[in-house]
Amino acid sequence: MAKAALSGGWIFFPRLPCVFHSERMLWPLFFLVTAIRAELCQPDAENAFKVRLSIKTALGDKAYAWDTNEEYLFKAMVAFSMRKVPNRETTEISHVLLCNVTQRVSFWFVVTDPSKNHTIPAVEVQSAIRMNRNRINNAFFLNDQTLEFLKIPSTLEPPTEPAVPVWIIIFGVIFCIVIIAITLLILSGIRQRRRKNKGPSEGEDAEDKRATAVTVENGIPCDPLDMKDGCLNDAFMNEGERLTPL
Repeated sequence: MAKAALSGGWIFFPRLPCVFHSERMLWPLFFLVTAIRAELCQPDAENAFKVRLSIKTALGDKAYAWDTNEEYLFKAMVAFSMRKVPNRETTEISHVLLCNVTQRVSFWFVVTDPSKNHTIPAVEVQSAIRMNRNRINNAFFLNDQTLEFLKIPSTLEPPTEPAVPVWIIIFGVIFCIVIIAITLLILSGIRQRRRKNKGPSEGEDAEDKRATAVTVENGIPCDPLDMKDGCLNDAFMNEGERLTPL
């Protein structure tokens, strides 16, 4: 409190805080923090990762614009992933730094550790991203091909278990093969029996045709009644042979 003496006594004035002086002290501190963050997040810096998005390729006409809101969502997803890592439960969105953002939607990012004023090792960040890759992709309606972490390999999808057990499938295949083989054997046996039954009848029919066939020799039909003994030609028969004895 400040006081001043007047004729009637003392008058006290409140001491005003030095607002302008404190603001002047904060500006250098703000620039210092910004410079430190810019030094931590740089292309090809230690523990930095590059991200490339193909929003237009993935969504076509439904593609959205990449703006500060999308950047905030990306930072939130990375911070969420880091909080799943042991001893990193205190990670905040402000600890994720983005830099070198391009219009074709590519940028670099790092995750900082404010307690030690340095970036978190790349191994921990990579492990966190791989564990929550599907959650990050779904947040932006993308996949591993359209949302690429260039230094982080894509995660393999868990193998899908068939609804039917494998042994039942194998048993069904073997059972079908056995049924087909038995059916083929039965059909082949029926065909062989039919061929055997047709064989003698066809031979008898051929003999009957040969027996009933009329042969012609020297323009004179032969008698077909006695094929085994040969044909009799009436031109060479004697008159006595032609006449039937009484």
